[in-house]
Amino acid sequence: MRGPLGAVIGRYTSSDGSVANDGIIKHNRKCRDITFLVIFISFWVSMIVNSSFGFNQGNPLRLTYGLDYEGNVCGSKHRHRDLTQLDLRYWVNPNQVYESGLKDGELKLANARTVCLLDCPAPSDDTLNWVCDYPDGEIRLKMNDWIDRNYDYFEFLTPEMRNSSLQLQGPCYPVIFPSVNVYWSCQYIARASNSSLRHWQQMGGVNIQEDMIIDKSIRRSMNSRASVLKRYVADIGKSWPVLIVCGGLVPLFLSIIWLLLIRHFVAAMPWITVVLFNMLLISVTIFYYLKAGWIGNDAVTPIIGEHDPYFHVYGRELTHVRGVAILMSFISIVAILTSIAIIRRILMATSVLKVAAKVIGEVQALIIFPAIPFAMLAVFYMFWISAALHLFSSGQVVQNNCNNTNCCAYDLVLKKVNCDRCCGYSIRYTPHITIAIFFHLFGCYWATQFFIASSATVIAGSVASYYWAQGEASPEIPFLPVFASMKRLARYNLGSVALGSLIVSFVESVRFILEAIRRRTKVSGATPDHWFWRMAHYTSRGCLKSVEWTIKSVNRNAYIMIAITGKSFCKSSAIATELIMSNILRIGKVNVIGDVILFLGKLCVSLFSALFGFLMLDSHKYRTSHNKVSSPLLPVLACWALGYIVATLFFAVVEMSIDTIILSFCQDSEDNQGNAQHAPPLLLETLDSNQEEEVQRLTH
Repeated sequence: MRGPLGAVIGRYTSSDGSVANDGIIKHNRKCRDITFLVIFISFWVSMIVNSSFGFNQGNPLRLTYGLDYEGNVCGSKHRHRDLTQLDLRYWVNPNQVYESGLKDGELKLANARTVCLLDCPAPSDDTLNWVCDYPDGEIRLKMNDWIDRNYDYFEFLTPEMRNSSLQLQGPCYPVIFPSVNVYWSCQYIARASNSSLRHWQQMGGVNIQEDMIIDKSIRRSMNSRASVLKRYVADIGKSWPVLIVCGGLVPLFLSIIWLLLIRHFVAAMPWITVVLFNMLLISVTIFYYLKAGWIGNDAVTPIIGEHDPYFHVYGRELTHVRGVAILMSFISIVAILTSIAIIRRILMATSVLKVAAKVIGEVQALIIFPAIPFAMLAVFYMFWISAALHLFSSGQVVQNNCNNTNCCAYDLVLKKVNCDRCCGYSIRYTPHITIAIFFHLFGCYWATQFFIASSATVIAGSVASYYWAQGEASPEIPFLPVFASMKRLARYNLGSVALGSLIVSFVESVRFILEAIRRRTKVSGATPDHWFWRMAHYTSRGCLKSVEWTIKSVNRNAYIMIAITGKSFCKSSAIATELIMSNILRIGKVNVIGDVILFLGKLCVSLFSALFGFLMLDSHKYRTSHNKVSSPLLPVLACWALGYIVATLFFAVVEMSIDTIILSFCQDSEDNQGNAQHAPPLLLETLDSNQEEEVQRLTH
């Protein structure tokens, strides 16, 4: 049976009427859970080593631009060739593109010959245009001259070279089909130029296949899962100003405004939060409908720059946006119905928020304290995103093995047609890169949970000092209790915080892995057919989600007891759970309703960040040229997630204030035979009225 904690966490009156002199916060603490602090530090060292591998091996340009026939990344500078201005990949041999689209064709598109160009070439109406290889050997042209001549030096070719070109073996290739810039690759349009084709035939060129198949191969490559994933990751790198503004500055500003409004207009904030949440949810849904093309003519398009309205090219991105639009519609309907259902409980939330508002008013440093973990998280995320981009692009450029295919091409240096090294290049990802990426993702989640937990523990320690001093400015309370709480955390409890954040991260990771396996088995048709296994399948999902929610709730209360008592994570969890179970009728409904309003407040901030992200991404900068994002989906989702994390840091001031006061109230009541001596009158009124209501409901 544990003893009273009054002497540990504040002044309390002893049986003889004197005041105990142990002080507000117990000072003879010990370092707890040191093993997990060592593990956390070791993990950070591993994260740095893992990231350094990405910085050394990766090149984020690979996520956006393709490779040419020499294995160079378009749009970048290489040791022997500067392709900085040439960021478009163009397949020069139309017959190779055609063959790669055949079902039984031996040639793969990755082995078709490509060059990097400034823009997609167009066939001529009165002559035959050519696109030639990079100038080498006897072709005495500089790269800039080659570009100025529209990549054409056919007139400089020797008879042998001309004959090779007419056989579609280079070094020059005819422009027969129009093409359009689709994500920095020239997509063939299956509409041959009659004039160019006639000139080609008159020159004695080999037969060029004309069929719809010629545009299917490139389209299939552009819409593959790997290509779409690379574009989505590249979108994060291109939209970094949007992430800084909409994922950092906007939620920072909104969260501070929300705390100030809670402080001064607490009675109206629950109503404002519920109404604003539904309005923002509907607004974000409408924006997805706009980008899906179901409202207006602003649908996501894979084509970059100006193009002929005749061309209609669609990508997976549009399908994904439409799927999210449908999902958001369902969420909006559920949210509106849920908001109507909780209207009667909002008054109860108002009473609880008034208690937190009083604490914020007395300990004013709490409003600005979250700016410290916010700044630390901002620095971490900038490092993490940069490392993630390099890790995702850290594959090795290797030449393909295509011995069984006919891909001969004229070599300007060897002065002959070469069939030995004409295969294309690909980026090969080894299994250890996949492991490094998952390790990096887990590190991000653990670090985020660690910063949030540390912030919550500091806030809990500050509020506990306020509660047990009965709101008085005791000389034993530091002038800035927030910084005193930070000092105790840094000195004694970082290991406990590391353990709590690790548990949440591990459970969430397991749930994510199981969900990914479930989706894969569902796609492959391996979902169990028998009703028993199907029930077990869905029950396990629900149980894991419940375990995750329970652990997060227990962790939050454990952080409070860590701040108050300085005990280890497991011991603090046991104390907090026992206190809550002993007073469940008294605090259950009040705490739940308060958490719902705070959760809606976090969603308001994050949804506004997502909405503002939509507006920024809809500008000219991100719709054309080099900064064009393939889809607003991932940047907007990142803005929403970052906005939610920032809101969590700041809303923890209110959330942890309520929870700390309630737990302190429970301990206060237990130490004083059911009559809390230090509780604010407003809290007593709210909890007592809630208990009476529950007792009446149970008796009836």
